[in-house]
Amino acid sequence: MKLLAFLILAMSAAAADLTLARDGHWLVIRAPHVPGGEIRINYLEAYCRAGSTDADWGKHTVIPHKSETVSLSDDGRILKLRDVLADGVTVEHTITAKADEVDFRLTAHNPTAKASEAHWAQPCVRLGAFTGFTSPERGPKGAPEDYLPKCFIFVDGKLTRMPTPQWAEKARYTPGQVWCPAHVPRTDVNPRPLSALVPSNGLIGCFSADDKWIWATAWEPYQELFQGVIRCLHSDFRIGGLAPGARKEVRGKIYIVPADAAALQRRYEADFPEHKPAR
Repeated sequence: MKLLAFLILAMSAAAADLTLARDGHWLVIRAPHVPGGEIRINYLEAYCRAGSTDADWGKHTVIPHKSETVSLSDDGRILKLRDVLADGVTVEHTITAKADEVDFRLTAHNPTAKASEAHWAQPCVRLGAFTGFTSPERGPKGAPEDYLPKCFIFVDGKLTRMPTPQWAEKARYTPGQVWCPAHVPRTDVNPRPLSALVPSNGLIGCFSADDKWIWATAWEPYQELFQGVIRCLHSDFRIGGLAPGARKEVRGKIYIVPADAAALQRRYEADFPEHKPAR
């Protein structure tokens, strides 16, 4: 019966491919076969400088930018955006919706004669409706954490639900949780509580309200994994600064798939072989 249910879910996903829309600063992924019917992403929430872990978010970290829609295909499958940062850097985005994933291909270019401090950036994915929680995102008790048990990262190679062990609570800004990978300085991440745990890989995700679907995301290169304060999850991507004239390529995925975590992990490892831990 479990196999039959899984096949029915897979067939329904294939019959209702994902589509894209742009609504102001929101990237909207329409997925009528999953809870909520769509997933909204603040895309992009911010481009950021290094030295951010204990710095003022507005005065130090954020590099202002403007975003424009270049084109959207008639079938809603291919969206092209262009961001221009305050220091002159441009970032071209090609975003492609497929049957059960969204593919991101970015090119960051510094056409100026001065080095750019653009070090990392934040796609902020809102997942309240997907996980089954639709009460106000900010209430008398502050930011909601009701969705945490639906969310996961990988620790010691195993899917680990939130709140993860050693849940940090102190930082310049609270609440939230940051997991810094081994290749990134711990001084260069979000100024939210920083976990002592080092994630096994760059995949972060959550289960749907009915536990039949998984939403997950990963980027290469990636800067951090982050659980935010408005029922959001992040895999924030890394730029690492841009010398004059330099170009850098970044790629990412969002998966919306039936709730088979082992199959998702295999697919992620095939898509991002750079993230596979050394044996």
